[in-house]
Amino acid sequence: MAEQPSRTVLTDIDIPFGSLVLFFVKASLAVIPAAVIVSFILVFIGWIFGVIFGFGHTGWMML
Repeated sequence: MAEQPSRTVLTDIDIPFGSLVLFFVKASLAVIPAAVIVSFILVFIGWIFGVIFGFGHTGWMML
């Protein structure tokens, strides 16, 4: 007969303050290139919709 999986409850995590600050600094720096890439993708998708449906033309940006 198969054993029932045991459950684990996590009650406390002890992380030094300096390590936590360093993690958040690294995470905030990693967000910058990710946001640039996502914004380029969204601009491209918006451009495609503008070309397909014909909205957003200001005259000098006509294709």
